[in-house]
Amino acid sequence: MQHKLARSWKWILIGFAALPAIRLYYIHEMIAALIIFSVLFLGMLMVLLILFLLDRASQQILVWTELGIVRGLHWVVYGGEGMIARPVWAHAVTHCFRKEQVKEKN
Repeated sequence: MQHKLARSWKWILIGFAALPAIRLYYIHEMIAALIIFSVLFLGMLMVLLILFLLDRASQQILVWTELGIVRGLHWVVYGGEGMIARPVWAHAVTHCFRKEQVKEKN
């Protein structure tokens, strides 16, 4: 009988010793989960920050591109107008036959 009592006390003491260890394991598990979620959240935050900065940069690039296209179109339009209004062969015609000269004389 004493052997059974000593054996049961042994299990009772192991159970009491395991109780704080179980609590500590739960705390360790929660700390590990907190670290994992913090790293995942930080990763998602970095991805969103990169996407936000790319969006801002692309908007600025579009503004610069639009300005360049407008300048290019103006250059083409004004260059075309200059060629149409005063063709290259107009310099070969004598001054008295030029359209501008005839209008001024009248």
